[in-house]
Amino acid sequence: MCKLCETNPVYEFTNKRKLCKRCFVNYFVKKFLYTVRKFNMAHQGDIIGYKKGNKLKEVVLEDLLEFFSKKSGIKIVTLPNTKANKIAVDSSIDSESTEIIETLIKGNSSSFEKQLPTENKIIKPLYLFLDEEILLYAKIKNLKFKGGEPSAGSSQFMHPRRKLKINKKDNIQEFVDQFEKKHPEVKRAIVNSLLELYK
Repeated sequence: MCKLCETNPVYEFTNKRKLCKRCFVNYFVKKFLYTVRKFNMAHQGDIIGYKKGNKLKEVVLEDLLEFFSKKSGIKIVTLPNTKANKIAVDSSIDSESTEIIETLIKGNSSSFEKQLPTENKIIKPLYLFLDEEILLYAKIKNLKFKGGEPSAGSSQFMHPRRKLKINKKDNIQEFVDQFEKKHPEVKRAIVNSLLELYK
């Protein structure tokens, strides 16, 4: 049961904490605002541009940016609006952890800065979210999106097991997904390690 509301949960963290629909949305929005604040992603006078699309993370990013704009007064525009001085992209823990592992395999440590939550004009408001959290938020909010559901560390989101060859991005993603299944929180640990490195 959700500890706060004593209603049926829709999400359970690895520490067994459970959240109902309302508490999960509150958690999600607060974490989004925390991410923007922690990494100094937006300031008064900024104009944030984003790509309008119908894929899962694109739709969720747009929903949150619209909420943020109403709350903060910061203007958001759809790209390719040239007035934007910040560009929000829909990268998450899943995509970032895959990119970090790929960079390690290639031995190109100079590319690590591209996996940080901000880089020049680029900001990543979904940086601290797992894909499965993003999917659940979209479903609870009844957001319309196209395309398949993302893979994640839990079995309900896993791709069928097949032979792993770590030489392509999709295989690296599968490798990380398989590892997350056996060792929950490994994706978050990968991203947190990078943040510690550039602290």
